[in-house]
Amino acid sequence: MGSDANRLRRKWQDYSGRKAAKAENSFYDVFMELFTDTEYEVTKHPQDFKDIYLNVELSEKELGEIYTPDVVIKKHGISPDLSIRNTETNKTIYIEVKRQDGWIEGGERRDGRGNAHERSNKFFTPGLLKILREKGNIDNDTLPFWVVFQGNITRDPLRVREITLWYDGLDSHYFFWRNNGDPEPLIEHFLTKIKPIIG
Repeated sequence: MGSDANRLRRKWQDYSGRKAAKAENSFYDVFMELFTDTEYEVTKHPQDFKDIYLNVELSEKELGEIYTPDVVIKKHGISPDLSIRNTETNKTIYIEVKRQDGWIEGGERRDGRGNAHERSNKFFTPGLLKILREKGNIDNDTLPFWVVFQGNITRDPLRVREITLWYDGLDSHYFFWRNNGDPEPLIEHFLTKIKPIIG
């Protein structure tokens, strides 16, 4: 483990000792505190991709077969929940935080309905992978995103298996944050799995 990761870990341990009584932490708050006076910055809803679909070129044939509105479309893209950028390496990882119900003790199987976890899979598509890698300065052999799951979905026996299969061999890029009152596992995942990607 590098000295920089140890520095961030010590910084967080000092903070968490002072704030231990706080019942719930948000991803943004945890990383805002961790990154104070460092080369890292966390941004809510980065606008890097707010219009990526506007300039997708279609063939004349395709254009002739779709609806062409009379209005000018000014915004059509995606907005990840957050991004973490290393200002020294100029590398960025994009983050989705997905909270979803799930099937747990005392509940029923249908409690696991919902598709927030499935919607996060758009980042696996070839076109978005290419654009996120380019904008984030991330190598082609690495995913340019990190998905953090919260809520009962993190304990649902069906959804956990689905997500684990989807990310087979890519477990650095997802995390089940099961206890929002304890950010230590989240920080540890960042330090050991995500930080090496962005330097």
